[in-house]
Amino acid sequence: MAEAPVSEPPDPGPALDRIEAAVEGGNTDLRALGFWPIVARVKPDRVLVDRFADQIGRIDTEAFRAGVRLRAPVWLGNALLFAGMAVGLAAAIAARSAASPGLAGALLLAAGVIWSVAVHCPAHWAIGRLANIRFTDYFLGGPPPRPGLKTDYATYLRADPMSRAWMHASGAIATKLAPFVALAFWPGSGAPRWSAAALIALGLIQIATDVTLSVKVSDWKKFSRERAVARARAGR
Repeated sequence: MAEAPVSEPPDPGPALDRIEAAVEGGNTDLRALGFWPIVARVKPDRVLVDRFADQIGRIDTEAFRAGVRLRAPVWLGNALLFAGMAVGLAAAIAARSAASPGLAGALLLAAGVIWSVAVHCPAHWAIGRLANIRFTDYFLGGPPPRPGLKTDYATYLRADPMSRAWMHASGAIATKLAPFVALAFWPGSGAPRWSAAALIALGLIQIATDVTLSVKVSDWKKFSRERAVARARAGR
């Protein structure tokens, strides 16, 4: 008995046309429109990526900008966060000559906190640019409120999947390293032991948060997702 022919998955073009028309009409709920399963189907297939990356990017950007009003240009967001890094460095250096041990400890802790926030998105940006991923906007994400960086999804799709994975991981790694970089300024600063303990605790709490939450909803979830796409593409 002859085997039944294997049916090909439907062409995603008509569905993307329908979704793009809906978004242009004001419906920006991409999940409800069935957009993300289509993106997941396109990602492992280089031919489909070549055909639909631009359209997927248009849909994603239009929906994002319609739903997120508080945005800033990428250059401005980077400038503010690099300035934050400089403030953190100034605090860490100032701790070495602070007027009192307590002030030195406070400055080191401030450096660790500031760097934890400030390095995250620029790390995504730097690694993304190396992978030819571009970005469209900075925005305020959360909770808790924190800077976010929006990818240009067309360039994101065209990038190598493992490069995308490491782009996602880079922000998480940079954030977790930040308190320990501040801790490196503690020896010789005269700061009390509580400040070193606080920086270690901050780093460990962030690592614990990654282990319990980020693997489910944030950077490490995306890292795993893109690694799976890379494996699927390699198996084709």
